[in-house]
Amino acid sequence: MRETLITGVTGQLGRGVLEALQARNVTDSLAVLTRHPEGDTTEGFREQQLDVRIADYADRAALEKAFAGIAVLYFVSSSDIEHRLPQHENVVAAARAAGVEHILYTSSVRKTEGPETVLHPVIEAHRQTEEWIRESGLTYTILRHNLYADLLPFFMGAPEQLLNTDTVYLPAGAGRVALVPRDDLAEAAATILADPAPYRNRILEFNGSENVTFGELTEQLSGVLGRELDYVSPSREEFRETLRGHGVPDGAIWMTDVFATGIADGEFSGSTTDLEKVLGRRSRPLRSLLHEVYG
Repeated sequence: MRETLITGVTGQLGRGVLEALQARNVTDSLAVLTRHPEGDTTEGFREQQLDVRIADYADRAALEKAFAGIAVLYFVSSSDIEHRLPQHENVVAAARAAGVEHILYTSSVRKTEGPETVLHPVIEAHRQTEEWIRESGLTYTILRHNLYADLLPFFMGAPEQLLNTDTVYLPAGAGRVALVPRDDLAEAAATILADPAPYRNRILEFNGSENVTFGELTEQLSGVLGRELDYVSPSREEFRETLRGHGVPDGAIWMTDVFATGIADGEFSGSTTDLEKVLGRRSRPLRSLLHEVYG
């Protein structure tokens, strides 16, 4: 039997997709990809009677072997931004060589592309990977994700930080962002994987149902906490200097600055309703997630 292979199963998104498929009793034809041949997580997959395939995105030969007999590949983009491009090239080439029929790739929403954009170091690998997939001759579904709503503490601050400062400090200006709960992305992917045919050779933009500014989110969070919070949007230079002064690692500063600036520039203000159409409902309310994290 030709199988569906889920990558990224040791991460939250891939694991969420796997669990969503299991909840639908789509288990007989499921395989999972992991880099680790041994360990508690891998053994846990085997105990669930899953077909465990072993390969790293950096090893094209191992990927080709792991993709043997796979009909549909759920390809979670690499989190290693520095090495993402060659890793993705390996995945697409191995999928084509192994005879994979359909790729679902987790890409990113964006309004603009090009080396002059602040998000270029992040977006370019997605743009190039999408091109490789389209040129591969395989059928595909490109899933362009908006930013995870689950990362709100990354942008707004941890609960203890907010209680100390009463301030959300982020250079996102008045830019709007259609944040998406990760569980909704996983459920949508599972819906497509259960019946990929209607989604062949399509690009879907997965935005959350609420298109908000961080000023508006700060007001919502004030209601959750029962205390008045301020939203301060400094310049990028001031933001970076302030975080360095508090000992925040450079990598975290760069990541927060780049995505916050992208939000300010309108790169994540998507308005398409592809996600709602796949789910058959609106995405989870952001207020409920704020209650879960900060309440």
